[in-house]
Amino acid sequence: MPGTERIAVTGMAINTPVADTLDGFLQALLAGRSAVSRWKGIDTSRIYSKVGADLSGYPVEAKMASLEDRIPPEMARRMCKLVPRIPWTTKLTVLMTLDAFLDAGLVEAPAGRDRVGAIVAGHNINCNYQYENRLQFQEEPDYVDALLALEGLDTDHAGCISEITGIRGPIYTVCAACASGNVALRAAIDEIRYHDAEAVVVAGAVFDFSPLELHAMALMGAISVESFNDAPERASRPWDIRREGFVPAHGGGALVVEPLDRARRRGAKIYAEIAAIEANADGNHLPQPSEDGQARLMRRVLEKAGLEPEQIDYVNAHATSTPLGDLSEVRSIRNVFGSHARRLKTNATKSMLGHTCWAAPVVESVAAILQMNAGRLHPSINIDELDPEVDLDVCRDGAAEYPVRYLMKNSFGFGGINCVSILRNPAEGI
Repeated sequence: MPGTERIAVTGMAINTPVADTLDGFLQALLAGRSAVSRWKGIDTSRIYSKVGADLSGYPVEAKMASLEDRIPPEMARRMCKLVPRIPWTTKLTVLMTLDAFLDAGLVEAPAGRDRVGAIVAGHNINCNYQYENRLQFQEEPDYVDALLALEGLDTDHAGCISEITGIRGPIYTVCAACASGNVALRAAIDEIRYHDAEAVVVAGAVFDFSPLELHAMALMGAISVESFNDAPERASRPWDIRREGFVPAHGGGALVVEPLDRARRRGAKIYAEIAAIEANADGNHLPQPSEDGQARLMRRVLEKAGLEPEQIDYVNAHATSTPLGDLSEVRSIRNVFGSHARRLKTNATKSMLGHTCWAAPVVESVAAILQMNAGRLHPSINIDELDPEVDLDVCRDGAAEYPVRYLMKNSFGFGGINCVSILRNPAEGI
């Protein structure tokens, strides 16, 4: 019956400064390795923001070479023709998607992918590319990139995925600020349940920050700009008393989802089942997180999953390292889980990666799923002095062995946009 299909995650990919492979990513997280450094690829001479997780030196050509022999020749030909010409962040989106397709075993699928879709999570993704072209326009208009009108669009990410992979189903972008990745995942499920998609890849694109966006974030008081410029690896510190704002970060990921029955029939690896994913709004466009909005949504997603709060073992928190946001989420968790809140394990992937913004729900879902399958949780680093109001187990003492049956992934974005998912361990009778 439409609308009732069970949905599995069958492919994943990641690209962050700590690793661009799934195993390397998990090991880096378990080791508590920080991705944050001083910005290298962004001119910070005139702006307050000096630190972030920087992927500007990512070896695109080496990555292409590693993929070329693992994908069909025609797909490799299209990759080698297109990727060198497109903007930097679009290159990373395409390469992550190919990694996810390989992981899901879909690159050798029969020709004619009319029922395979691609959804790109994010908006204003190619900011630095556009910024640099505007600077060039000021100097000499005729020397701007002639393809700016096309390649400056977020939809070009989806178009490039389609061209290289041969996808012929629905392709589009979903924007929901820092909840974009989860909202895109929700849309992917709808494509399967209501529009007969056989599989959908959700790509959390790397946000290509320009100096303009970074400075605006600093002026708004949203990001860390003062205390940790000489020790950038310590700047992202969710729940610590000295947190002063999130740390902007390059990073992206991709998830392949498909009907559970189809995944079983083709013998696919099943990383997780999506038990439920729901969204709501706070009714406030300002960056002022609502405890009520978050708590209402957590209750709703539990109801949709048919679960009691006590059945959730682990929460991968939004936990951005902002003074207000961290406590709002803690209060919401206490509100929803009651006495069980103190028995939950909760951790902050952003403590190591910084905030990958629109891609964060995808990046952190990959992190959470890897931890769930490994039965090990990564630490939340940089908690030198825990905020007195935080009375949850936030994994501050290092990596821990911990079985997870169900996990909750929280994502809360600017504009009062909230989206929360619950994922089920494949060992739980899937």
